[in-house]
Amino acid sequence: MELVNDLFSDATASPLLSLVAETDGMIVGHILFTRATLEPDVEDIRATILAPLAVSRDVQAQGIGASLIAEGIKQLAESGVDLVFVLGHPDYYPKHGFQPAGALGLEASYPIPPEHADAWMVQALREGVIGHVHGRVQCAAALDQPRHWQE
Repeated sequence: MELVNDLFSDATASPLLSLVAETDGMIVGHILFTRATLEPDVEDIRATILAPLAVSRDVQAQGIGASLIAEGIKQLAESGVDLVFVLGHPDYYPKHGFQPAGALGLEASYPIPPEHADAWMVQALREGVIGHVHGRVQCAAALDQPRHWQE
């Protein structure tokens, strides 16, 4: 919750997309996408980072996280975002269109240990972007802290 509050008050995180899932009038899930850039600066590329995604324990494994990801990706694509990054479970996010980013020349803000390289992922929302852009991802100041990049 602290990270979410920090990102909402961080001007470097904007523009952002925040979505919630409700069941019986109660919030059971939340996803947040915040602004990211590539260094060296690639002016015509719009990027975001998905962080965090949370679903209440009592409703996990019911597709809520998948629905939040799908709706977020849809809205981001419609708004002209090119790339979405995530540092997350390598067995979960590839099911939703993400692939390892480091192997594609897209480095994380902080070094990812080799044994966790597949956890740093990207999804292209526009054809022709992957393979044509490379660099280091810069995220919002609130997310740009080592504790958010370690297990």
